Amino acid sequence: MHDRSLPRHASSTASRHVSRRTLLAATTAGAAATVATASPALARPSQHDRLRHLKRLISRMSLEEKVGQLFVMRVYGHSATGPDQADVELNLAEIGVRSAAELIAKYHVGGIIYFIWAHNTRDPHQIADLSNGIQRAGLAQPTPVPLLISTDQEHGIVARVGKPATLLPGAMALGAGGSRSDARTAARIAGAELAALGILQNYAPVADVNINPANPVIGVRSFGADPGAVAGLVAAQVRGYQSAGIAATCKHFPGHGDTTVDSHTGIPVITHTREEWERTDAPPFRAAIAAGIDSIMTAHIQFPALDASNDPATLSRPILTGILREELGYDGVVVTDALNMQGVRDKYGDHRVPVLALAAGVDQLLNPPNLAVAWNGVLSAVKSGEISVARIEESILRILRLKEKLGLFREPFVSHRGVDRTVGARPHLAAADRIAEGTTTLLVNQDRLLPLSRRGQRSLLVVGADPASPTGTTGPPTAVLAKALPELGFSASPLPPGTAPTAAKIDEAVAAASGKDAVIVGTYNVSATSSQRTLVARLVATGVPVIAVAIRNPYDIARLGGVGAALATYSWTDVELRAAARVIAGRAGPEGRLPVPVQRADDPTRVLYETGYGLSYD
Repeated sequence: MHDRSLPRHASSTASRHVSRRTLLAATTAGAAATVATASPALARPSQHDRLRHLKRLISRMSLEEKVGQLFVMRVYGHSATGPDQADVELNLAEIGVRSAAELIAKYHVGGIIYFIWAHNTRDPHQIADLSNGIQRAGLAQPTPVPLLISTDQEHGIVARVGKPATLLPGAMALGAGGSRSDARTAARIAGAELAALGILQNYAPVADVNINPANPVIGVRSFGADPGAVAGLVAAQVRGYQSAGIAATCKHFPGHGDTTVDSHTGIPVITHTREEWERTDAPPFRAAIAAGIDSIMTAHIQFPALDASNDPATLSRPILTGILREELGYDGVVVTDALNMQGVRDKYGDHRVPVLALAAGVDQLLNPPNLAVAWNGVLSAVKSGEISVARIEESILRILRLKEKLGLFREPFVSHRGVDRTVGARPHLAAADRIAEGTTTLLVNQDRLLPLSRRGQRSLLVVGADPASPTGTTGPPTAVLAKALPELGFSASPLPPGTAPTAAKIDEAVAAASGKDAVIVGTYNVSATSSQRTLVARLVATGVPVIAVAIRNPYDIARLGGVGAALATYSWTDVELRAAARVIAGRAGPEGRLPVPVQRADDPTRVLYETGYGLSYD
């Protein structure tokens, strides 16, 4: 049972935390409560006064507290003070602390990032409690400072907070919809729900222009392949998130869209010339900066045309200071991509990576593999004079200014009432369904197979891939489609052969197709050697009409022959799949248009479907 008055602690504890919050308010407002009451005009200090008081706050920090403000760290557990024993053991093994509260007390970290696998995001009320516990721990420090809590809630295939929160179409789906208004609305809804949970920095939107179909790490996380279209949607989402009171973070600078290596496991190399970077990669970042983006995330990529040293961009002063700060004029917060990714660890040791990142122009150091090694590496570099105190104070001021802008110094806590009012609100869910309807893309429709007729094509089989839910709260895809179609007047039964169906599973699907009016096959990143191709070919050979639904990358159709119809949904979360069901049933039209080109499988130099292609029912 939830106590709905937050913060929630005993009266003696409450007085201690109230005094901390009073000190915090006095520190940042620079005026005593009595003065503010007597003169309302003084209750909101000028920008100059706020800046002066933030600098005063920094001056009171110990060197250890200053170093801590630079780090954003993971921590296991659903509670800031009472995580499950298994999470305690993980924290002790990886960080040397038992809980988030101990992490903050020991390392004075400036932020914490939430993950599903770290058991931070079980349900909305638990997340709110965790956020409040983290803020109480921050205000219990010798120098009380609230924390900036962050996560990757891109939507689509990357989301850390699941149902009952509203799940919205991801970037490439929004690119297929082509509506900047919808992109902004989606971000505003997502931002409002994150803010209600105490998460005020979202690592979205992705600003990478995905011009390489073989990109293993970006793909449908990008809005598309056209720099101008991506720029417009990035700017719209920046405005949407930030209008909801959270910090947007466009990523991954200087551009991760043309890679064949995943920076989680290796170091990608971008071979674009400087002119190609200006034309292809730069426009979305320029648009984000013009829209007032609060933070920008770096990429663990080599970009020789921008820095001949071949240091990863995260560690490159020519890229982060020379281009981002000086040429593009950006003065907001720069955050690294996760420092536990191999792409930034190949060239230097874990103790040197954060030092070099700071020297390059970074402000926030995200999720190092070993916090003690990284934290002590920075502390030693400052003590030795390799990095000046003034340099880290410059970053701390940017971080504190962002925290002040987001209202963390005024009110760091959230309420259960706010969660109930905002998270998964009915208007938000309705907007998600409406937006998704505009994204489903029809690529093939032989003999006008779609929309299906409830009279002549009533009995359906739904087969195909059932990848794990991005949030752990949706799907599986075949079940979602099989449930949605009966609500639209059809009979549907699910059969999930999987992403790599065996011969036995394929035989089972072929047998199940007998007597059906149509078969819907969900495909997931079909490759040249994928047994998904065999599944589709065998189903086509039965003579039963086959409808292929690409539930991730839209490129699948290039490797599938003979299907009667083909759709692209760009993700497999429920909102996209329900929209696809409505399109199949004719309750909605296929309004999406490809935001990327689809090349031929037998000759990738030739285009099968151009950017902007999409069929309609008209």
